Amino acid sequence: MKTNTMVMIPGPTPVVRSIQDQMGREIQAFGDPRFVKDYQGVIDDLQELFACDGTTFVVAGTGTLAMEMAIANTTKKGDNVLIVSHGFFGDRFIEICTRKGLNVDVIRSDWGKTVPLADLEKKLSEKHYAAMTVSHVDTATGAVADIAAIGEMMKKFPDTIYIVDGVAATAGEYENLKEMNIDILFTASQKAFGVCPGLLILWANQKALARRASLGTIPEYYVDFDKWTPVMKDASKYFATPAVNLVWALQESVRLVKEEGLKPRYERHLKNARAMQKALESVDLKPLADPDHRAVTLSNLLYPEGVEDAKFRAAMLEEGVIVAGGLGAYAGKMFRLGHMGNIDINDEVAVLGVIERVLNQCGHPVPYGKAVGVYLEEMAK
Repeated sequence: MKTNTMVMIPGPTPVVRSIQDQMGREIQAFGDPRFVKDYQGVIDDLQELFACDGTTFVVAGTGTLAMEMAIANTTKKGDNVLIVSHGFFGDRFIEICTRKGLNVDVIRSDWGKTVPLADLEKKLSEKHYAAMTVSHVDTATGAVADIAAIGEMMKKFPDTIYIVDGVAATAGEYENLKEMNIDILFTASQKAFGVCPGLLILWANQKALARRASLGTIPEYYVDFDKWTPVMKDASKYFATPAVNLVWALQESVRLVKEEGLKPRYERHLKNARAMQKALESVDLKPLADPDHRAVTLSNLLYPEGVEDAKFRAAMLEEGVIVAGGLGAYAGKMFRLGHMGNIDINDEVAVLGVIERVLNQCGHPVPYGKAVGVYLEEMAK
């Protein structure tokens, strides 16, 4: 009998039926008034949900393209940029910035930890930075940054654009541009929104838009705010073809988010994540991130001695669950497990059961039902 494969990597995440149904609709012209209304509705809902006083961009593309969009519209050649890196994806900003001719300083933490706030403030005090980037959650480490505390500190540096990479966080971790003093926030459709890959979402507040206006003509074309702003304000206008069915899928996802509420959605993710992490620790899988900095959207789990990465992940796939491998120095030493979006308690119980079976197959005996029991006890509290 063929086993269905559960996709439990840190993105793409499982897509629920109601969102799948929207992707399967008959195509409409992007100028069809019905689609125009839907597209505008998604943009406006996202604008309100995340308290953006500027412009919300919903554009065909990936999270990496959103990274480039954030930098392209807030900096010019020769500017100083501070990159706060908590892992692999924080470092991706380095090449984006150096290719643009920016002067890059990087402040890093050990993987699994975050850069202390005092260190950030000290670094920002050393010179003028046009922008600073922070990953809310780095999928290579499973560590979460305190973006609210950083935002409060950034009030001391009003000329620096505060850019938050929310790709592995937004709609799982709690975020609010106004409350957290964020100038630019971006994410992608395939993470905690639970839509297939293909859309970037970027919020730019009035401060960020003023920075864009001060730059004049920029060398980038597709990611230029000025090309997309007219469309985001009036979805009947055209610059480049929108991903029609993905916009409908995002519309359904946003409906689910609004119905749940951003804070309750975060609380659900938090309770589930802590229960999952405790359950996984009970069978000797240790999260890389230290307890004070563990994300709610994923866990990066170090293997117990004797468990081989390739064998473990192959056995997981054979049992019907796909997980992601470790990155960088932790390749072969851990696996990455997503638990974000619209997954439910039944999904998690099934995954934990498979993990128990596979650990036993890989020569690390654990009692059957142990992780499942710990998880269910925590979720019942």
